[in-house]
Amino acid sequence: MTALLEVADLRHGFFGVPVLTGASFALREGAITGLIGPNGAGKSTAINAISGVFLPEAGRVTFAGQDITRLPARDRVRMGLVRSFQLARGFPRLSVFQHLMLYGQDHPGEGFWQSLLNGEAGRRHEAELAEAALSVARRLRLDHVIDNPVSALSGGQKKLVEIGRALMAKPRMILFDEPMAGVNPTLSAEIAEHLVALNAEGITICLIEHDMSMVARLCDPVIVLAEGRKMTEGSFAEVVADARVQEAYLGVRHDA
Repeated sequence: MTALLEVADLRHGFFGVPVLTGASFALREGAITGLIGPNGAGKSTAINAISGVFLPEAGRVTFAGQDITRLPARDRVRMGLVRSFQLARGFPRLSVFQHLMLYGQDHPGEGFWQSLLNGEAGRRHEAELAEAALSVARRLRLDHVIDNPVSALSGGQKKLVEIGRALMAKPRMILFDEPMAGVNPTLSAEIAEHLVALNAEGITICLIEHDMSMVARLCDPVIVLAEGRKMTEGSFAEVVADARVQEAYLGVRHDA
């Protein structure tokens, strides 16, 4: 499989403290790639730089053969590069349905003149978005809470809304930042099933996850970050057998 996304020598820090120190890796199209590493390894920082939450201090990000390093986040989403957040985000007073509608793409009424000149087209597109939002809600088993404000949902349901938001953007790749964190085991298994199904439909996935049993089940390959750069890459069995990974990530020391 060819690489859909490539990161080359990515560097970034905060308040003079380096976090990414030359991270370089590639995400294969069609794969579920695990991105793991100890706390502070730079995983979420890498995802933020890739998705355009902030611009890296140095390095290059390429998606589908195009340099997107300096592109605004909205343009990356339009290209099909979408991400979820570790802490589910949203507008507390909006309903699940409104959240899903909010992330529909290419609405002809988003601009002032378009809203005046494309009234009928806008209404048709609004109806299409509404149908898509209902379909996504049914898929994620959120249809029974679709009119509830997001603030009234459980933590696991908020994670499902994050997945739904990503789906409304018609993604080619989704970057998931700990989608199972803080979720009960039953719902974690359900989220895992959704990820497998999305991947089977052709969506490339990058998954940050601390639950190693989930990484072993879902991910191939697995990339290990440590101290802001790639340490190693391979199957789950290969990376957990690596003495460097055991020491840096699992806390196991090996005598020389």
